[in-house]
Amino acid sequence: MFHARVGSGQLHLRQGDITQYLVDAIVNAANSRLAGGGGVDGAIHRAAGMAELRGACAAIIDVIGSLATGEAVITPGFNLPARYIIHTVGPVWRGGLRGEPARLRDAYLNCLRLAHEHDLQSVAFPAISCGVYGYPVEPGARVALAALREGLEAGLVEEVNMVLHGPENLAVWSGVAEELL
Repeated sequence: MFHARVGSGQLHLRQGDITQYLVDAIVNAANSRLAGGGGVDGAIHRAAGMAELRGACAAIIDVIGSLATGEAVITPGFNLPARYIIHTVGPVWRGGLRGEPARLRDAYLNCLRLAHEHDLQSVAFPAISCGVYGYPVEPGARVALAALREGLEAGLVEEVNMVLHGPENLAVWSGVAEELL
């Protein structure tokens, strides 16, 4: 585990199951149709309650059509310990020359801005895009941690938890955090 004070807030890096976190909101690394899927997205849908979460997501998609990469929307947490789920679409890695870093930064910051708009103080994030979307872990951690630092320094939330899969990812993210923070 890694912990740092950033601005007036706290940043924690942990290994674990994001669906078990008792925070104001967890972030879902969603697809553009908010349709559920594999990895973190599927786990969040199953833990929150498939029918309830699918219904809430479908209502959003009926209005917006699809969620653009880097944007964020919010639903209730339903059966999760977290009160809310903030859904964002991270970029698919295509070598880093198609705006992926900027879109990944937007995904993290837009989640923090949405949390702030809803007066939420604690948020848990997965490593957005670093799974099936293929974003390399170390560059992804650099972009994410810089964006999270920016959001914490701006006072958007009081506490950010990065919930990482496996000790290898935690080690990489912790090393990057030591350099950046």
